[in-house]
Amino acid sequence: MSRYAEPMARLIEELKKLPGVGTRSAQRFAFHLLRASDADAQALADALLALKAGLRLCSICNNVTDVDPCAYCTSATRNPRLVCVVEEPTSIASIERTRSYQGVYHVLHGTLSPLHGVGPDQLRAGNLLSRAALGEIDEIILATSPTLEGEATATWLANALRPHSVRITRIATGVPAGSDIEYADEVTMSRAMDNRRDV
Repeated sequence: MSRYAEPMARLIEELKKLPGVGTRSAQRFAFHLLRASDADAQALADALLALKAGLRLCSICNNVTDVDPCAYCTSATRNPRLVCVVEEPTSIASIERTRSYQGVYHVLHGTLSPLHGVGPDQLRAGNLLSRAALGEIDEIILATSPTLEGEATATWLANALRPHSVRITRIATGVPAGSDIEYADEVTMSRAMDNRRDV
């Protein structure tokens, strides 16, 4: 077993905590940083510190932002009465790439997962429920992933929102555009059939 000097071993262990980074990738990153100039290494360290110091959660939608409220919540061109609920801030980019959605967002920062100890109290849904209760929202689009946890979260949130006079919709799921239905699994195909529409 290879043994590294303590600073290198520590860096490798920290890099392995990043999503999708295994031992070999962490080693490559660590040796790349070792070979980098002092200025480049310092720039990376400064960027990490600035990230932690300069970002916070939007008080309205829970998106990661450097200003509060965030740019989506304060935009004059967006409809604040149309709210798309997503699991993580990274999901917003996928929706924005469509260039067809002009509402605002609400980020839950997770999904219900009893096996991992994540219940309704761990999700950031309180401010969304408060806004719905005050009548500030016309429609809420539940855009959680079509996984077991995502579906459970969407069902829980829909039930929590039902007492308020707000339209609740769920994103459609099914066969992706450009794919061959021959290779679609039974769950995907079933959802595609359930979510069919008139043409």
